[in-house]
Amino acid sequence: MAIEAPLSRYKRNNFYIYIGACVVAALWFAYDGYLSKSFIAEHTDEQGRPDSTLAFNQKSPPFLLGGALLLGGYLCLIRGRKVVAADDALVIAGKQRIPYDAIQSIDKTHFEKRGVFTINYKNEQGGQARRMLSDREYDNLGPILDHLIARIS
Repeated sequence: MAIEAPLSRYKRNNFYIYIGACVVAALWFAYDGYLSKSFIAEHTDEQGRPDSTLAFNQKSPPFLLGGALLLGGYLCLIRGRKVVAADDALVIAGKQRIPYDAIQSIDKTHFEKRGVFTINYKNEQGGQARRMLSDREYDNLGPILDHLIARIS
């Protein structure tokens, strides 16, 4: 039986907030830079040249919308990431696989207050490695931690 910890709502909601902030800022700057006659008149000199504020408001909206698109694309890429405590190993984001027999210790001293625990293990080359998992990145880490402790004890 595998226990899964999907990408946390905290991380997804932060992406939604950043995307929304980029879109709102782009709309605001585009309005001030192209549509608001009083703003344009206030930030234009006698020769008709825009000052730095008006130039920024006219040039930044495409970059802000591009940033929102990049954030949305990255969110789509990481949406399916999860930590899976399978029968023989811990699989993180579908890429990193840590066999239970390679795990040497688990430091869970900060799990109750900060939601973070650290796994110390031997990697494939035989060297020491450390991986930190946080509840800000993945939901449902409590049952995974309990399963890991039961497997290595």
